[in-house]
Amino acid sequence: IIAKHQDETNNIIPTETPLSHFAVQCQKRLDKIMASGPKKGQRKPNMDEIEQAKKSVFSPSMFGSSLDDVMLLQKDKFPDRKLPWIQTTLSEEVLRYNGAQTEGIFRVPGDIDEVNALKLKCDQWSLPPDCVDPHIPASLLKLWYRELYEPLIPAEFYELCIQHYQNPEAAIEVVSKLPDINRLVLAYLIRFLQVFAAEENSKVTKMDVNNLAMVMAPNCLRCECIDPHTIFENTRKEMGFIRTLIQNLDTSFMEGIV
Repeated sequence: IIAKHQDETNNIIPTETPLSHFAVQCQKRLDKIMASGPKKGQRKPNMDEIEQAKKSVFSPSMFGSSLDDVMLLQKDKFPDRKLPWIQTTLSEEVLRYNGAQTEGIFRVPGDIDEVNALKLKCDQWSLPPDCVDPHIPASLLKLWYRELYEPLIPAEFYELCIQHYQNPEAAIEVVSKLPDINRLVLAYLIRFLQVFAAEENSKVTKMDVNNLAMVMAPNCLRCECIDPHTIFENTRKEMGFIRTLIQNLDTSFMEGIV
């Protein structure tokens, strides 16, 4: 049985994807949606989520996917990589365009059209040759973390992060318990942020460790509570946890890992 889907212009496109595969992949994604958020198992997927589940079968993207799926996407192209190509490539682009000496890096958004153009290029495993603004790869890098299908720090570790946001030893212990891919990706991010937190850079960028933690914490941790007061209180603790890692996590073991 041949499945059909709509392309970006809403034309019906027949594909050679067996309908059974199409159904299984959609079901997997919808099961994840229903298992997330504060109403686990009680919330029905909305129409946007159903459409995204359908499109993901035919047009897999490094954005909006799980870390495991991202690694699977790059397996044939980069079989020896330990980290997502998209993560390391965008991080290197930020540094290559002197982002460590650019005021407001990670706070000032890049031009939305150029960010979207870069996103399309990245999903084709390429980079535009004429990008010179570090805010563009920086904005897309934040978007990649934020759009991860499951948060970089999985939900089951969230409460531990909130409890130990001021305790370096306990915070580092939480990191050590993360699944391998999450631990490596988080350690790479923290090592990257430590570059920007260095005084010789932060005095130019005006992005000290507090500001870096403020802009990056929402991309690493997701509060599943719907109570506004709890969300407000936890926001401060999420920032504190990331700040503690930037200041205390020994990331030297990441040297040479890509």
